[in-house]
Amino acid sequence: MKTRPFKQVDVFTSTPYFGNPLAVVLDGTGLDDATMQRFASWTHLSETTFLLPPTDPSADYRVRIFTPGGELPFAGHPTLGSCHAWLQAGGKPKGGNLIVQQCAKGLVPIRREGERLTFAAPALRRSAPSPTLLAKVAGALGIKAQQIVTAQLLDNGPVWLGLLLNDAETVLALEPDHRALAELGQKVGVAGLYPTGASSQLITRSNREARAFSRAEEEVEPTIEVRAFAAAIGVEEDPVTGSFNASLAEWLIAEGHMPDRYVASQGQVLGRDGRVHIERDGDRQVWVGGDSVTCIDGHVTL
Repeated sequence: MKTRPFKQVDVFTSTPYFGNPLAVVLDGTGLDDATMQRFASWTHLSETTFLLPPTDPSADYRVRIFTPGGELPFAGHPTLGSCHAWLQAGGKPKGGNLIVQQCAKGLVPIRREGERLTFAAPALRRSAPSPTLLAKVAGALGIKAQQIVTAQLLDNGPVWLGLLLNDAETVLALEPDHRALAELGQKVGVAGLYPTGASSQLITRSNREARAFSRAEEEVEPTIEVRAFAAAIGVEEDPVTGSFNASLAEWLIAEGHMPDRYVASQGQVLGRDGRVHIERDGDRQVWVGGDSVTCIDGHVTL
């Protein structure tokens, strides 16, 4: 065991403790899988990452991503949070404002735009879920079939069953049966649109304290509310989820449900105030961005 640099970063927020926390071990060299998994289970955060030298010469660093229940090939908030921690610790990108992260999914480009980082959403595979699975998930969520506008199985590394519900109010009101979702073994992400001009009122009502701490000059009104349920991997509800927002955006933009640029809100029910910035560029590449802030800076013995 040795002392290693460590940070705990809050992602998809510029205000500490209102986003999704991530544990980052900045030097993961020499650690075996079992040690990484044990530490990730001990932190009990939705994800813990370990930074390593890249094995691909075009990458700036390599990351391994663990949940309390296992390793992920890719995840969104660990991508942004790990990059934030790497840069803050003195990392020097080979490509100026373009950072290349290596993970089990492959190479992920990350753009630095001022203080905000945005990653290129990985290639998405999607398909229609079976009616049986959809019915069981609807039962676990406590919703009726007519409240589901459309549904897809979304795979960009992690696999999510994505549901677009009839509106944001329905999303915020969900009280899932997490045990039932865990038994299904399927991560489920849900989203609902706000009526034009209605999001501020609804979010203020659901989380007044978070809104009070938001910086007005950075406030962009969200157009969609998102929640992500991952009891299947040991996380009942993830505060703010980059991988699901990435696959959700690729799906909903492609099918005309969302514009090429929008802001998603996530975490209100958990007392968070996450903001996920989505943009599809002229090459039809979806970029997923958010702010990050370091909350703990020190060392860990591993």
